[in-house]
Amino acid sequence: MPAFWGRMSAVIVKEFKHLGRDRMTFGMAVMIPLVQLLLFGYAINTEVRYVPVGLVDQSGSAAGRIITQAVSATQVVDFQQRYHTPKEAEQAIVKGEIRAALVLPPDLTQRLVQHRTLGQWLIDGSDTMVSASLLQLRNMPLNQAIIDPNIAPPAATPTFDMALFFNPTRRSAVNIIPGLTAVILTMTMVLFTATAIVRERERGNMELIITTPIRPIELMIGKIVPYIFIGLMQVSIILLLGYWIFDVPVNGSVTHIYLATLLFICASLTLGLIISTLVQTQLQAMQATMFILLPSILLSGFMFPYEAMPHIAQTIAEALPATHFMRMIRAIILRGAELDTLVFDSLWLIAFTLAGITLAALRFHKRLD
Repeated sequence: MPAFWGRMSAVIVKEFKHLGRDRMTFGMAVMIPLVQLLLFGYAINTEVRYVPVGLVDQSGSAAGRIITQAVSATQVVDFQQRYHTPKEAEQAIVKGEIRAALVLPPDLTQRLVQHRTLGQWLIDGSDTMVSASLLQLRNMPLNQAIIDPNIAPPAATPTFDMALFFNPTRRSAVNIIPGLTAVILTMTMVLFTATAIVRERERGNMELIITTPIRPIELMIGKIVPYIFIGLMQVSIILLLGYWIFDVPVNGSVTHIYLATLLFICASLTLGLIISTLVQTQLQAMQATMFILLPSILLSGFMFPYEAMPHIAQTIAEALPATHFMRMIRAIILRGAELDTLVFDSLWLIAFTLAGITLAALRFHKRLD
């Protein structure tokens, strides 16, 4: 029995020493639960507030201003833009500038007297959680806007009409499946290239790479090109199955879908290359990939509305490639947006790719240590 405990104690001491030297694994063991706690406890919020919306006030009346102030006081929406016509507001919704628009008609005062609906909400229904919050405004009380405060409108008359675009039936699959492309590509593309360099080291191929005349930048580009085709194949499978099985509409150009996907694939692959130059083993590469995947799922708008997050969480989300691609793929597939209306997200992914591949090339040194 003493020998048993002695041998087992030796193994325990050896494992503790190994964990002490393997700082990456120890860091992940501490950081993953910490990040999960902060994301779920602080950043994730299903109660949507301050949704960016537009206003089309065709009445130009004092009643219109009172109604706008009353709607703003609910804190559900934040009026950020004014438009002259409903058509302009619809185009802004397609571009992703706003999530909805309130249209107040020219005969607003007459509608108040006759107890009719006062206006109409034009809502981007592609995000079911955001649209559900906006639909709560259908029957909001607006007695302060009634000309005669002693007369209340009939209870059966809604305050506003609601027009849901892009997903009028509010099916969750319509919102989830386009976003699922970002999650799957993040998981696979980052993991593939995160293990690229360490796999060569573990297999003993690093000596062969060192003796070749290839430059680091050439090695980095060569590592990611084959996986670009794999990523495009994955997107094709997701979209085809989503269309055939779940009846997810594809309202935008297929060419624009693949161009946006190509930008995101390149950004994800370069992120994986950066990880590959930081870790020493494939296990560490997988741990680092999971560390990136978790906030990409929770902060990109895939599961929870971007507008419901605190500003600090939105700032972190803006640094993730998945957030920008999530906006692009949903805008193109569901709203029929064109790539030239998504310039900011496109340029951000391009800049991330160029900076990432440059950083990975600078960090990679053709030597065994």
